[in-house]
Amino acid sequence: MSPTIPVRIMVLESWHEIPLQLDPGTAVSEAKHRALLAAHAAGQPEDYLVKYRGAEVPEGTTTVAQAGVVPNANLVVLRRRRQAVR
Repeated sequence: MSPTIPVRIMVLESWHEIPLQLDPGTAVSEAKHRALLAAHAAGQPEDYLVKYRGAEVPEGTTTVAQAGVVPNANLVVLRRRRQAVR
C-alpha cells in the first residue's frame, strides 16, 4: 500500500484552498472534481483545468504520480475560459 500525498488545491474562482490527501494512483481529474465540490464551484468539472508548477496538467488518465506531484504541492484549478468582468 502506498502512502498518501498531502496536497493543497487552490480553486481560483472562489479563492478556496482545499487540503487533500491523495493516493499516488488518483487521477488528476478526480482530484479536480473533489476540490470543486469542496469549494462549491459553479459549472461542470470540464469547464476547469488543473495547473501544476505553472503548466496545465493533462487530465485524461494521468495520475497524480505521473504528473510528478510531490508531497505538500500546490495545484491550481481555474476556468478554461475567462469570465467577463462586469
